Amino acid sequence: MHVLYSFPDVVGKAGIGTTAYQQVNEVAKSGVEVTLYCTTLTRELPESVRVVETLSLLGRRVPHRMLGIDRSYRYHDRRVAAALRRIGSGIDLVHCWPRATVATASAARHHMIPSFREIPNTHTAHAFEVVAREAETLGLASARSHSHAFDEAILELEEREYEVADVLLVPSEYSLSTFRERGVPAEKLALHRYGFDPTRFRPPPSPPDGSRRGLTAVFVGRCEPRKGLHHALRAWRNSGACEDGRFVVCGTFEPAYREVLEPLLAHPSIEVRGFVADPVALMQESDLLILPSLEEGSALVTYEARACGCVLVVSEAAGARCSDGVDGLVHPPGDVAALTEHLGRLLAEPELLPRLRAASLAGASELSWEAAARELVELYRRSAER
Repeated sequence: MHVLYSFPDVVGKAGIGTTAYQQVNEVAKSGVEVTLYCTTLTRELPESVRVVETLSLLGRRVPHRMLGIDRSYRYHDRRVAAALRRIGSGIDLVHCWPRATVATASAARHHMIPSFREIPNTHTAHAFEVVAREAETLGLASARSHSHAFDEAILELEEREYEVADVLLVPSEYSLSTFRERGVPAEKLALHRYGFDPTRFRPPPSPPDGSRRGLTAVFVGRCEPRKGLHHALRAWRNSGACEDGRFVVCGTFEPAYREVLEPLLAHPSIEVRGFVADPVALMQESDLLILPSLEEGSALVTYEARACGCVLVVSEAAGARCSDGVDGLVHPPGDVAALTEHLGRLLAEPELLPRLRAASLAGASELSWEAAARELVELYRRSAER
């Protein structure tokens, strides 16, 4: 099988760049022939992967800002579509990413090649609505710079991409439900998942100290309304976990959001770290990852925390691969009372945390990027056969 993988940004950078890198890396290792079109590659891939950088001049990277993000993505899309028209007969499947799909998927359809479109989040209309509602609740003015602030042009483009692609790759059941609610046919949706790198994320070398008082919790993510940090801070106080515990907040704040949260952040049990490039040691020494997202695709940090022995206390919208009461604790999005109750249980039932941690670690090995690639390749093969 020969897959053309199109990513309109830097493969290897943090966030979606890591997701794209790991997918290409592991799919290629599984024996699939991959041609990668990206704007820039910053990490080494298997020699079998053919790489074409679309924003490169005389061997040097051309920054997206020189053309503008939207124009850069459109240029990348057209470059890949033109290449596909030349080499179409040698490609079995195309894998695209947001805002660079329409031309590529249309060219693929012309050659009767199935096209996959990555869905790293919920349905965009759903995301816009959730973010606007939460910003209003917090008394924050909506700004174009905010993540998932409403943008009519982006929504039109996203919905056009949903239409033109043959298969939408959705990373969680919660995300999948937002597409079903908006009438996307079930046969167009394919559930897959993300993963973690076991060479980086692993349990601590020594078991947790059972004599330690209180809980140590961590929040890792962008500090913005959609991630629900305000709900985590309220539940932390309401549950009593703040009395003997420690809650470490890692991430970059939106200034207006931080101003709203200052009274909650001022508690002595809260430690604000800012952006942490490598949170492995922090997750290894923490009992819990608290991530009460209001909307999300499937947060990579939830896979990484499990691999480090950090128990997930998350909302359904975080897209985490865990089962409530079995290997994590899961609450409905926005339900501060339920999150408070979960933290209270961990305080009142000393045996609960080690039980959840043991079950979480036992299943973590099946959440690696290698395991995720096996599922993705199977989806590729089934679609190509159809």
